[in-house]
Amino acid sequence: MMPLVSSTPLLQEARKQGYGIVAFNVHTLEMLQAVVEAAEESRSPLILQTTVGTVKHLGIAYIAGAAKTAAAQASVPIALHLDHCQSFELIMQCMRAGYTSVMIDQSMHPFEHNVAVTRKVVEAARALDVNVEAELGKVGGVEDDIHVDEDMAALADPDECRRFVELTGVATLAPAIGTAHGIYKGEPNIDFERIGQIARLVDVPLVLHGGSGIPEAQVRRCVSLGMAKMNVATELKNAFTASLQQFFAEHPGDLDPRSYMSAAKQVVKRLAMEKMELCGCTNKA
Repeated sequence: MMPLVSSTPLLQEARKQGYGIVAFNVHTLEMLQAVVEAAEESRSPLILQTTVGTVKHLGIAYIAGAAKTAAAQASVPIALHLDHCQSFELIMQCMRAGYTSVMIDQSMHPFEHNVAVTRKVVEAARALDVNVEAELGKVGGVEDDIHVDEDMAALADPDECRRFVELTGVATLAPAIGTAHGIYKGEPNIDFERIGQIARLVDVPLVLHGGSGIPEAQVRRCVSLGMAKMNVATELKNAFTASLQQFFAEHPGDLDPRSYMSAAKQVVKRLAMEKMELCGCTNKA
């Protein structure tokens, strides 16, 4: 019987050993079950992740309850992470409910404001042994209600990253390095040199946002440079939905949710296992 665990030691080990742990955004019980089964079969540590929109859609207690059940039945370590949250109050509610990792995103504000709010979250999380992630720079694309146009995306400054970690005590850092939320229209323009510079200046695990659709060779390079966590959201959601569409096209008369949800679950599970293999976290549980 394992409880949900903080992602901090998992990610520290991943960075030290040079692999990445995949954080999957899940929106339904079937998606959660699929990535947990994938982690079990591949012996991978796992980060379940929910956006603020999914928290509003499903409810904190339902999500935390399902994640705790999964962790209790699993033999691999599982963390539960709140992604891209701007509200201190919601973060506190999630931590009290059992979330073991939270992201406070104040990257749209000036550096000093980002530091002050992040430090406040870090102080609250420390007593509960909860991992805190923050963002520097602005990752482009769409994540729930957060829209950052391409021309407004800004890459993280390596020296600011070092100062930010020192001033806040944050356990994990998501620097903007050229990736984007959503599916890429062309080849992503990742600044690998910048990742290396940041990794040399800060010793905390780095987080790769916008992991859906990055070419495999680029993912491996990001991980080798210090990206210890990769977020996958859009690709998983799209695969789940496409499976439902295909099922109804092929079986228009089958209206049993257990049939079409089971098919979608298997698609998500296969994709999750591919991502775990790509980031090198298989057999690392």
